[in-house]
Amino acid sequence: MPRKYFRKYLPDAAKVRSYRIVAVFGSLLHHPNLWHLNRESVAGGVAIGLFAGLVPGPLQMLTAALLAVPLHRNLPVALVTTFYTNPLTIVPLYLLAYEYGALLLGAGGQARIARPPDLDWTQLAASVHTLVHWSLSLGKPLAVGLVALACTLAALGYFSVHLAWRCYVVLAWRARRHARRKEPRT
Repeated sequence: MPRKYFRKYLPDAAKVRSYRIVAVFGSLLHHPNLWHLNRESVAGGVAIGLFAGLVPGPLQMLTAALLAVPLHRNLPVALVTTFYTNPLTIVPLYLLAYEYGALLLGAGGQARIARPPDLDWTQLAASVHTLVHWSLSLGKPLAVGLVALACTLAALGYFSVHLAWRCYVVLAWRARRHARRKEPRT
């Protein structure tokens, strides 16, 4: 993968560990895979971020960090990947999770979904409160669907990164081989 491109956007591990709030964690953040860009670490970070992104509420980044550190996967990648859930994508993702859960529970076409509430940006607290109540009203299909969708997205993300990384490496090998064949021999 184009590691040089991504490296300039990733924080320096030593600098991050020097912050007082991070220093509390001691040697937990010293494992090299938490900061290095290699195939396994990045694929795991993407999988963790996709999984943690469906955790309800503002706990997504905390969940990603709590999973990435003991599993020794890329911490910045895991944290950034959680951003696929945002105020614009959360309702469609929860509807998809509900349908997925209803399908897994065998309640496919029987379950009727209440119309999702409209978000009023001037009354954000009230809108979030209404959204939480709407989510809770969806019950068991939503709960099962969230876990199933999170696991499915994590697996798809993990294998997609591995496949993309492999394709990039193979194309780079071919390009180097092609360039060597064009070199004049002396």
